Amino acid sequence: MTRTIHARAHAKVNLHLGVDELRGDGYHELVTVFQSLSLHDDLTLTVHDDERVAEGSIVRGMTVTGFDAAKVPTDPGNLAWRAVDAVVDTARATHGGLDLPAVDLHLTKGIPTAGGMAGGSADAAAALVAANTLLDEQVPALGRDGLHELAAELGSDVPFTLHGGTMLGTGRGEQLVPLLARGTWHWALVFSAEGLSTPAVFGKLDDLRAEGRDLPPSLNTAPLSRALTSGDPGQLAAVLANDLQAPALSLRPDLRRTLDAGRRAGALAGIVSGSGPTCAFLCDSELAAADLVDDLIAAGVAYTGTVAHGPAAGAHLIS
Repeated sequence: MTRTIHARAHAKVNLHLGVDELRGDGYHELVTVFQSLSLHDDLTLTVHDDERVAEGSIVRGMTVTGFDAAKVPTDPGNLAWRAVDAVVDTARATHGGLDLPAVDLHLTKGIPTAGGMAGGSADAAAALVAANTLLDEQVPALGRDGLHELAAELGSDVPFTLHGGTMLGTGRGEQLVPLLARGTWHWALVFSAEGLSTPAVFGKLDDLRAEGRDLPPSLNTAPLSRALTSGDPGQLAAVLANDLQAPALSLRPDLRRTLDAGRRAGALAGIVSGSGPTCAFLCDSELAAADLVDDLIAAGVAYTGTVAHGPAAGAHLIS
């Protein structure tokens, strides 16, 4: 007998991404403002109640469909698979040996892979919620703090995709404080056929700074917080910032053409999303965002794209 548990988690855009010095643990100290977007991935946990697993991973296998599906690994290194294992390992460490049903994972992708929008992190967050729901049938579920701790161990963006909304992130991005954001913010998102490696973009920023480029860390988020509180997209457009944009453009000069074309076509502002290569354009309405995506694809400066709005919810179960 099988049954399913469905969970959803959302993409993010960094409205502000300030990158400070490299820490001793190999990570950079960040000051960032995240916003979750309506663009999402869905995870289905198929539960095999007649097949029990007393030790080791309960995941039998994994499949992926949707956007960029061929680029997503389906082995135990996948973040969603690791998230299920993390929940199970924590439950077994706390409650002793547990005889648990085997599961299969299926991801339906809407978020681009290696696109700077936390697609893998969103998958992990959805898997945390789904696995926690499954374990709650036998032992007490992990609370918000317990899930956050596991999320932070899995990756720097996983805690935010777990919680969603609009948040200030510090440390690696895992230390989160909610921010007030009035209204709905409309985005045109345009994607590239090829992704960008996040470590490569951070490394390029270090190289550019070492070469003497004037790229000081953008650590003041007060103007952005005021813009979010105002609910005025024009104010927000004026203060969007991303310290990773310069290195991303250095590695992918073609993105500059995309950004320039979007601004000329009427976007209020355009930025590289996170480490890229997705370009996110703030617009004053959903219709304007949709028109912009169409214009950029027609102009040949975007592989494909979509519209999204924020803020959106954190990872959650769906029926």
